Amino acid sequence: MESVQAIKQRFGIIGNDPKLNRAIEKAIQVAPTDISVLVTGESGVGKESIPKIIHQLSHRKHGKYIAVNCGAIPEGTIDSELFGHEKGAFTGATQTRSGYFEVADGGTIFLDEVGELPLTTQVRLLRVLENGEFIKVGSSKVQKTNVRIVAATNVNMFEAIKKEKFREDLYYRLSTIEISLPALRERKEDIHLLFRKFASDFALKYKMPTVKLTDDAVALLLKYRWNGNIRQLRNVAEQVSVLEHNRTITAATLQNYLPNTGSNLPAVVNSNKSESDFSSEREILYKVLFDMKADLNDLKKLTMELMKSGNISDVQKDNEHLIQKIYGDGKEDDLETATTVDDLEVLSIPEHTEVTTTEVEDKYHFAEEIEEEETLSLHDKELELIKKSLERHNGKRKLAAAELGISERTLYRKIKQYDL
Repeated sequence: MESVQAIKQRFGIIGNDPKLNRAIEKAIQVAPTDISVLVTGESGVGKESIPKIIHQLSHRKHGKYIAVNCGAIPEGTIDSELFGHEKGAFTGATQTRSGYFEVADGGTIFLDEVGELPLTTQVRLLRVLENGEFIKVGSSKVQKTNVRIVAATNVNMFEAIKKEKFREDLYYRLSTIEISLPALRERKEDIHLLFRKFASDFALKYKMPTVKLTDDAVALLLKYRWNGNIRQLRNVAEQVSVLEHNRTITAATLQNYLPNTGSNLPAVVNSNKSESDFSSEREILYKVLFDMKADLNDLKKLTMELMKSGNISDVQKDNEHLIQKIYGDGKEDDLETATTVDDLEVLSIPEHTEVTTTEVEDKYHFAEEIEEEETLSLHDKELELIKKSLERHNGKRKLAAAELGISERTLYRKIKQYDL
């Protein structure tokens, strides 16, 4: 069995953090077995290194190693990508295709961002993990495969299970062994070491002297939060190496390459923020919109009462609660000074114009029609917006999704849902 240090040298892993070393130790120990492994950690911590170590140290090292980014494959095609399809299974399936599980038979499959898998695909994956069986899309024939599955995710799996976005039985199947990689901010002693390695690599790549950090720049480097982890540190090292003429980098210079420096200093943060905070904000927005609509309907009701009676005092007496709700304390003064419908100008009726019964009835029916038109559901509004955006961009989903402020994958799901 190779040592941790030998593995780090072989796979180009930099750092001596105890948590990092422990993660590599677990990978070395589990490699000779066929146990499925779940690698967890924030985005950019280097989770892709662990499945490579496991594959190369296993008896499957001469078999295929396939890495699949589950979050990058559209929901409608992911089953075909993973399990294959038969000719004619769906529009565009002009020939039979082998999926990754068939191609990687005898090897290892790395499922990155496994938390993004649709629930229907999770059921198929569970079957592969339980008995090695799968069925191609459009086929009824059961096929067998012998693959080692290593999965990775930056999602809080227990939160995903709680929200019914990930199957609990699949989670326990995948996480027979769980390997957690620490965030870069938890590896303080490795940050400067990694920066020096990246700076040396880029100096060699671009044929220029290596940049060096002053003491205050090193202190700033260690204080920064590094939300993007190793990937972000590497990008900063490359930018500094290419753009700076002076090869000695001070804190003032380095600060220009660290976005939102003040807000990214270490702080106590809630790891559960993500979707829960966004959903609560969305609920508040919906509540405000519904309250506004209710006030508008109350105002319409009051207006129609005024149109019917033409006497402000009678309407005010019968609808005091509505007036109070719409205008609040002291805001009904304008209403008190009015004596007729004409004074309120709610219908834009010119002065000295006689309002007939027929006109009032016409206006009343018109107001009723407006109210009916505006009681569209959120479902209808969403459908209308999607249709308009797709028409504007000639059916190009990527442009339509960008305009609507949603992911292309979500738009694809909505198109299927509304049968557009």
